[in-house]
Amino acid sequence: MELIILLAIAIFVLAYRYNTGDNVYKFFADTVSGVYNTYAPYSYREVKEKTKELGYEYTPRQYMTQVLMIGGAAAGISFLYFYSVLVTVIYTVIAICFVPYLSYLRTQRLYSEYIFEQVQVYTTNVIMEFNTTQSFVKSLEGVRDSGILQDPVLRDVKRMIQMSYENGTIDQSIEFFNAAYPYYMVKNMHQLFLQITKEGARDSGEALELMSMDIDALVEGVYRDRMDRQVFHKKFLTFGCACFLLVLVMQLLFGRTEYLQMLEKFYVKIILHAIIMILCYFLVSGEKYYNEDVGVE
Repeated sequence: MELIILLAIAIFVLAYRYNTGDNVYKFFADTVSGVYNTYAPYSYREVKEKTKELGYEYTPRQYMTQVLMIGGAAAGISFLYFYSVLVTVIYTVIAICFVPYLSYLRTQRLYSEYIFEQVQVYTTNVIMEFNTTQSFVKSLEGVRDSGILQDPVLRDVKRMIQMSYENGTIDQSIEFFNAAYPYYMVKNMHQLFLQITKEGARDSGEALELMSMDIDALVEGVYRDRMDRQVFHKKFLTFGCACFLLVLVMQLLFGRTEYLQMLEKFYVKIILHAIIMILCYFLVSGEKYYNEDVGVE
């Protein structure tokens, strides 16, 4: 274990000697990012560019912190389980390889939250514009020109306006937007506008007011769910990390000497490997759940 630590320090010192501190961090971050981007789908690259534009992207130092924290935790836990330098190195490398995936999950969550906020702005302001213009397309143009929307929602609103003029009806444009943003508040609002457009705009004020109230209630529920997820996430990580330390309790009960003798049996090693893999799967699944789409009902 001491040899691994000294080797890591030596590599870092040599890299730091020939580069500035920022370049060292940038080298590690760019290497990992470059490899992942090679195999990542286009949709992820587009999402990543948007999160970088919004200032949500990790800095090189933050990436290095993630690598050191996750790698260090994996090294400590694996050595505590097996007291083997080789096994420790293998588990540490595997754990570090998960850093890009965890960053991907975080990026997806932040992008989903951003899109939900944009969709909320879109629905609320289209309703407000319609109360003035009494025209769905004019309402879209008002929201487009207001400067409150950003891409990709703004780009799709422009596409809706173009489709409405080309087809002479709003049906196709609504289908396009519903497919791109499958939110209840979007579908319900568009269905209401379809009914108003086809049946006339008589007495639409009350229906639009009720729709605004429904959207407010839905948004409140989504933000409450977001806070509940954050609380759950902290408890979940604490519980998951505590589960890894159960082997320490076992060593205290049996004694370290007895535990090392148990490690000589192959089936004990298999059981310990299985425990680590199950707990890791449990943690990664929890992270995936926490970072799932926000606001998509």
